[in-house]
Amino acid sequence: MQWKKQAAWLGAAWAIACGGAMAAPQAQRGGPKPTADAQEMAQWVQQTGDAAGRPFLVVDKKAAQLYVYRPDGRLQAATPVLLGAARGDTGVPGVGDRAQSGSLPFDERTTPAGRFVTQPGRNLQGESVVWIDYEAALAIHRLRPGRSHAMRAARLQQSQPDDRRLSLGCVVVPVAFYLNVVEPLLGRTAGVVYVLPETQSTRELITSM
Repeated sequence: MQWKKQAAWLGAAWAIACGGAMAAPQAQRGGPKPTADAQEMAQWVQQTGDAAGRPFLVVDKKAAQLYVYRPDGRLQAATPVLLGAARGDTGVPGVGDRAQSGSLPFDERTTPAGRFVTQPGRNLQGESVVWIDYEAALAIHRLRPGRSHAMRAARLQQSQPDDRRLSLGCVVVPVAFYLNVVEPLLGRTAGVVYVLPETQSTRELITSM
């Protein structure tokens, strides 16, 4: 696609020029501070205009954190998240069907890395979600009620990222964060999600897009 060619060219140019000064995304005063990898990605998005004026999110899998940016590049909010239990940056063909049936093997429970255009929608239970990849049944959604709710809520409070590797692959956020940040921003319109890799560097992901 044209955006891939343009992003790849701009990514290469950015990599060559990375030794120079770059304008950092503007955060709200006193707001959360992104990780170095998340900041690198957000800077590239601003430099290239890759999000095309849409709100964008950066998921740092190594830190198990989600950063939400407004269309103007301002950092709006951040939260710990639950991610796929298995490590890895690629999905497996047919994973969406197996995830919906509840028969997903552990080694397929990954949160794939890459660039995704979001789509608001609903899951099979009728809950509001933000689809990252509909075919793969990959979404951003709130912490759900049920038998595992207390355990998952406790995991979200853990300080170590490894303790927050628990989902089938979806990006799971606290209920209040979904209702107050994610849904107002992406519940009616498309955005872009950049999921950072854990098997390669952020720069490698940028230059491959």
